[in-house]
Parts: sequence; C-alpha cells; structure tokens
Amino acid sequence: MPKVYINAIAKFLPNDPVSNDRMEQVLGVVNDVPSRARSIVLRNNRITSRYYAIGTDGQPTHNNAELTLQAIARLMDQSGADKTKIDVLSCGTSTPDQLLPSHASMVHGLWQNKPMELNSASGICTSGINALKYAYMALATGSAKQAVCTGSERVSSWLRADKFINESERLAALEQNPIIAFEKDFLRWMLSDGAAAMLLGDEPASSGNSLAIHWIDGISYAHELEPCMYAGATKINGKLVAWSDASPDAWLSTSIFAIKQDIKLLEAHIIPKGVQSIQEVMRRHQLNTNDIDYFLPHISSYFFKDRLSEAFAKAGIDIPEEKWFINLHKIGNVGSASSYIQLEELFNGKTLQRGEKILLSVPESGRFSYVYALLEVT
Repeated sequence: MPKVYINAIAKFLPNDPVSNDRMEQVLGVVNDVPSRARSIVLRNNRITSRYYAIGTDGQPTHNNAELTLQAIARLMDQSGADKTKIDVLSCGTSTPDQLLPSHASMVHGLWQNKPMELNSASGICTSGINALKYAYMALATGSAKQAVCTGSERVSSWLRADKFINESERLAALEQNPIIAFEKDFLRWMLSDGAAAMLLGDEPASSGNSLAIHWIDGISYAHELEPCMYAGATKINGKLVAWSDASPDAWLSTSIFAIKQDIKLLEAHIIPKGVQSIQEVMRRHQLNTNDIDYFLPHISSYFFKDRLSEAFAKAGIDIPEEKWFINLHKIGNVGSASSYIQLEELFNGKTLQRGEKILLSVPESGRFSYVYALLEVT
C-alpha cells in the first residue's frame, strides 16, 4: 500500500486565553451562586488558561464549523497546498452545531471547495483521531492522493449558565438545593474551544519535515462498561434514555442536553483500561518503549497524568517523563482537537530529527475507547 504522510498541521484558538479567575465571567454564574466545584476541579486538572468562542458581550464569535474553517485556512496558507487538489475532507467533533447535516458537510459548505468525499467522525475525544484514520485509510488504499482531516470543539455554548437556569428554578420550586449536579458542573471547568487540521499526502512534503504514519489502532471496551460521559440523554440504571424519548419539558428542567460525566466510573476504569489497551496495541505492533521518542497522551487533567505514569510503571511500561509532551495547562481540554493541537506544537515548535518516533494516545470516557497512532519523522 502507498505510504501516508502528515505534511502540515495548523490550529485555530478563538479570542484571547481565559484565565481561571475569569471563567465564570465568561460562562456565567448559575442561580447567582458561584460554583463550589470550580476551585476543586481546577486544583486537580491544573489548567491555567483555555479558549472560548465567546466575545466580551457574552455572544458567540464562531460556531464549530467556522472554527474548523479557520484551522483549514491556516493549514492551506502554511503549507501552500492547492485546495482544489484535496480529495477527502474528514472532520471529527463531539459538539457539532446541529444534529443534521453532518459536521463535515457544514465545513465543506463554508470552505467553498470542489466536489469531494466527506467523512464525519462522531464520538467524543477519539472522533478527531478517527477522522485522521479515515483520511489515512483513503490514501493508504490509493483512493485519494491528498486529504484534510480536522478535530474541533465549540463546547462553551453548552457550558453557559443560561443552559442550567430552568433546572435550577425547578429545584428551587421543589424546595431543593438549586445547585446543578456535580456530574454537570464538573465539566464546566474542564473543557475548551478550538480546532486544528492536518494535511495528508501520499508523498512527503518537498521541504521540511513530514510525519510518516506507521499505523493507527483503536480499542473499545463498550461491551464491558456502561456509559460514563454523555449528552442528550439521562442515565437510568446504567442505561441511557434518549432525549427523543423524553418530554420537551424535561429537556429544559433536567438540562438533558448538558454534557455529563459519571466521576466514579471514570476514576475506576480510565487508567486500568488505558494500561490494558496500550499493552495490547504494543503487543500487536511489536512496539518497544525504547522505540518511542515522544509520547503524546491526551489527558483531561494532570490528576490523571500522575496516575497514568504510576500505572505504567507498575505494568512495566517504561516511558520516561522527559518523553511526555503535554500542553493541557495552557490550551485546556479541547476534546477531539487536543491530540492535533499537541502534535501541532511539537511539529511546528520543536526541532525534530529524522527517524524519531511519536506515539499518540487518545482515550475517551464516553464508553471507554482508546486510539493510538505511531508516527515517524521523515
């Protein structure tokens, strides 16, 4: 099969970075009571700044498709590529602007390019790297010569205080504490907006470095574990009840569309399954840790970095800390775009040497899926 190369990477982060003490100014305060969870969550995740597609007036500055288009435009400018030569557009996101049409269709409509093949990868954090895998496979099978793949999130509008007002008022009317549940409030202080794009070709770039893709491999444990992170549903006895099966009144009174996470389930499984999955992938591909020069794990919190490092050591997976490359603290958790943004900083900001190998690790807690990719500097 033809070899496939990542020849350029670009990102777009909207507006100015938002510091920890400005988060509630931008996202708003629910029921006029500052969040009690915010300081606890921020202390654990150690994120110091993030980006929101919200202006100083509280109004959206970009939707998801527009963020993605900005990243693609920067990619085209940076690489000098001819957009009319792109055969495939593959886009991953957790937070599309609408249920239908697909996210890739909306991006293609804004891009105003030629007729081309589209792919929209859904899911949570792994949707971005699954979009990369689709583009990789299209080139590896010879059905395309150049592709653009993207990861993007515009989650800030989901986190705005006004999305929780109806639930807070309902709780107050029932003479209950009008504070939104931790499973929802927790994620308000974790997530960020942004987009990034990669240019793939069946030949390396004519100048500068390229990244040859050796393989991309994913593993899901949904057959074993119940949903952990979800939106547009309620969870009853471990099963999800879809928004379409709930009454319109419940959509607002229970914040049914809010992103929610079962923290106990997350803490119980995200690290053990991460160890199990990387052991399996390394066995499949006969990968030795000594072959890895850079390890880029997507993590939602530095709390999990420490635990992952300890679990790796106990399992005999020796990836020294100096090989880990993480920029979560200054970018925030951008979901499906995070691994792209990590790789963009490494690729464009560091002097990479030919032959160095990069291992991407992307977990998602939706129902515990993990995707890995091995790249080599060429």
